[in-house]
Amino acid sequence: MMMEMAQVRPRPSAVPWPSSFPFSVSLKIRADANGAAATAATRASKTRRIQAALSPSVSFRRTAEVQSCSKGEPSSISVGARGEVKAKAKASKRRVFFLDVNPLCYEGSTPSLRSFARWISLFFSQVSHSDPVVAVLDGERGSEHRRRLLPSYKARRRKFSRYVSPLLRSSRSSVERSHQSVINFLKECNVPVIKVEDHEADDVVATLVGQALQKGYRVVIASPDKDFKQLISEDVQIVMPVDELQRWSFYTLKHYIEQYNCDPDSDLSLRCILGDDVDGVPGIQHLVPAFGRKTAVKLLKKHGSLENLLNTAAVRTVGKQYAQEALTKHANYLRRNYEVLALKRDVNVFLQEEWLVERNSTGDSRNLSTFLTLLGEAKLYNRNRHHSPKNSSSEDR
Repeated sequence: MMMEMAQVRPRPSAVPWPSSFPFSVSLKIRADANGAAATAATRASKTRRIQAALSPSVSFRRTAEVQSCSKGEPSSISVGARGEVKAKAKASKRRVFFLDVNPLCYEGSTPSLRSFARWISLFFSQVSHSDPVVAVLDGERGSEHRRRLLPSYKARRRKFSRYVSPLLRSSRSSVERSHQSVINFLKECNVPVIKVEDHEADDVVATLVGQALQKGYRVVIASPDKDFKQLISEDVQIVMPVDELQRWSFYTLKHYIEQYNCDPDSDLSLRCILGDDVDGVPGIQHLVPAFGRKTAVKLLKKHGSLENLLNTAAVRTVGKQYAQEALTKHANYLRRNYEVLALKRDVNVFLQEEWLVERNSTGDSRNLSTFLTLLGEAKLYNRNRHHSPKNSSSEDR
């Protein structure tokens, strides 16, 4: 195991990120050839759909206590009092962020350190502030195990090569230079950086999340990767960068239930059946076109998990003929998907107390300016320093 960590500096008095910092709005998302032809009406419609997915409806605002009362279960205190106690208990828990670095270094499938700079500036200024942040990167050969199982796994994602600033190129590998520049920047911002050989960042984050929960922390995973939805709970949220809205948005248990109409415990099983095009994992519909989301959700609601569903289908009929045949004939196919998509939670890494102190953010602006200089963006930064970034929003921050 190889692990890189930043030394955490003593905490001074809190100094907020300068409100005039402009970089996050000065860079525009580079549209591809097809995106450039999109109409304003199409973009507006897409934005409305995203906003709807990130805003839970009133029907899902009932707490577990309300639901239990509606079932006739006894209650010694009022629902309102229970909700207030629960909210206070949640608020009393400290919060720690786990930053999934690698996806932020891409724009689409193309490596982009400018994308990292844009999103990390928004993250520090609008989301985490002085909360402890632990950054995690993919380890060397981290994807090899999953690629042996499924060669198409993450095959579409290009590696860093010619996509970095000339200032970062040298006789050394541009990949090394790119990653090292990101690591150095994060360390200067007092963010410990974790990288475990032979393990993907997702698995390291999943392991550390479990340890943080045991220590009594609330957890926020900063990542656009939907693999982390299998970890969502009352004490685990995701905050994701949303290109169309140009901000980070919090994604909670309420959002998940409204979007998928099922429990997060079923998320992994559902994705194993439907597949994941981004990660290159084919779903059952490639073999049985009639087996779609509606069928998958119905069966999982009844049987709970993929393994239970497959075991039951092996001994009796669980649905229509096409679904029954798909589950019995392609059981190994679905179990392989499960092994590829399931996050490991037993990586040999341990959450250190020094990673959980309040982050000293006094040098963030200076450190970002230095990082931008490496990217050849210093002029752009200075020219737009009077602009203000857009605000992020959160239902539960």
